[in-house]
Amino acid sequence: MSLMLIAPLLLAQSSIFGGPVSQLPPEIIQKKEDEANKRALQTAERPSAPAQVGCTQAVDSDPAGAARFAREALAKTVGAERVRAGLCLGLALSATEQWDEAQAAFIDARNSAAEDDKATRARLGDMAANAALAQGKPEAALSILGPAAADAQAAQDQTLVAAVAIDRARAQVAQQQDLLASQALAEARAADPANAQAWLLSATLSRRMNHLDIAAQQIAQAAQLAPQDPEVGLEAGVIAMLAGREEPARRSWQSVVALAPESAAATTARGYLAQLGPAAPAAAKETTP
Repeated sequence: MSLMLIAPLLLAQSSIFGGPVSQLPPEIIQKKEDEANKRALQTAERPSAPAQVGCTQAVDSDPAGAARFAREALAKTVGAERVRAGLCLGLALSATEQWDEAQAAFIDARNSAAEDDKATRARLGDMAANAALAQGKPEAALSILGPAAADAQAAQDQTLVAAVAIDRARAQVAQQQDLLASQALAEARAADPANAQAWLLSATLSRRMNHLDIAAQQIAQAAQLAPQDPEVGLEAGVIAMLAGREEPARRSWQSVVALAPESAAATTARGYLAQLGPAAPAAAKETTP
């Protein structure tokens, strides 16, 4: 199939992949935010804070109640307990998309953490930046991520360094700073080479910057690290299609549908496959010049 014939497929990316070609896929971004929230909940659920466990466990089922619980705790706690209450409040507000208040709660929690607890300060700063990004405020996010990056480096936590760098890339992409975003993702890969998401987002950005050879290498690494991730298969298919490799693209998208048929990635893959139409018969392929 020629590029002329797959023009509708390529044009569809602007809506399926979340707007202008400089943006990262929203479904991947949401996945990252969900994973970050899960890590934060695990951090908060410490044996020394049984009441706080009740709050964090209520976020999914009753975020408004969790927010009330957290505010009550904030009124009478200091130090580490205040950090946990602020984290809980921020998560509860995030669950109801009260992003401005969630950002303030995470910042307050970060500021309540001990100055030498760099990892906690970095993690809470990163969550505040995510709340700013959810409001469409990348400039505010970057101003928060600067100190968060310094704290993550001081904590010598390479996983956290990579997470902050990925969010810095997200903010830079939102400001059309693709080259800076590419550099931030390179930092994430260097800090945590086993971070499949860093490779996936790098491939996505490289592809959108028309660096298809680099994108192909990066998505191959993501596939090696996370072979069962449907988002990796989806992006691998897009990169292959843009490189004029229809059959590998088709196989990638078919694998997404088979792997996670109920996922958003599978829905997108089905749309791509429908636009491609049925595969050409083997005999026809052999006679094609």
